[in-house]
Amino acid sequence: MTLRLQDKVAIVTGAGAVGPGWGNGRSTAMRFAEEGAKVFAVDRDAERLRETVDGVKKAGGTIATHLCDVTRAADVAAMVDACVKAFGRIDVLVNNVGGSAAGGPVEMSEETWDAQIDFNLTSVFLGCKYVIPVMEKQGGGAIVNIASTSGLRFTGNAQVGYAATKAGVIQLSRVVAVQYAPKGIRVNTVVPGQLHTPMVEARLAKQRAGGDVEALLAQRRTRVPLAVEGDGRDTANAALFLASDEARFITGTEIVVDGGMTARCD
Repeated sequence: MTLRLQDKVAIVTGAGAVGPGWGNGRSTAMRFAEEGAKVFAVDRDAERLRETVDGVKKAGGTIATHLCDVTRAADVAAMVDACVKAFGRIDVLVNNVGGSAAGGPVEMSEETWDAQIDFNLTSVFLGCKYVIPVMEKQGGGAIVNIASTSGLRFTGNAQVGYAATKAGVIQLSRVVAVQYAPKGIRVNTVVPGQLHTPMVEARLAKQRAGGDVEALLAQRRTRVPLAVEGDGRDTANAALFLASDEARFITGTEIVVDGGMTARCD
């Protein structure tokens, strides 16, 4: 390891996972710790953080955990205060919380639409809102927001709330990047494609393949030009680069992590 985040403090939201395996948040927390970061791992479910904590400790990393509903302003403000109290500063924020709901505008209820906005977009807004003042006082920092290829193109299923909010994450990141560039704060987005994460087995397979995980994975692989299957570690490596000083001249842009899926014309 090159210790690219040595002595940096990183908040990773959604750092747990709904089951075993390589989710985006869990992978990012573990990868950051391997590279020397002090990780402030956030989730709303303590049990989901258990495997993340174990993995970081086995790697010899430093981790503190915090329970938070990142759709609530008071909770996010308290999360930021807790991180500063625990580690003294915040160098990196990874806004990773998100999830999809099926349906277009006719099928989707207004309640589900509102919940999608809160979960996928308001959570990112609030993270930026309360972390940026800390970074300003420090003289800089790096924010990495996690979007989705659903925010770039139709990816095979009608999920209008998810698509709209993930597109919103990309544009929010660009605007905030330009606004705070003079303050030394970089803001970028990782755009994962159809990865094999614990969410696939816990929820998506039931929605789209009658519970047959292998059938869903096979279906998703047909859309990916690369003959490999990605997972949360691929998202984590992209986030690591954007959070590190190697990306010191990169802000207001995206890294698409999808095996070439969005480059296809069909």
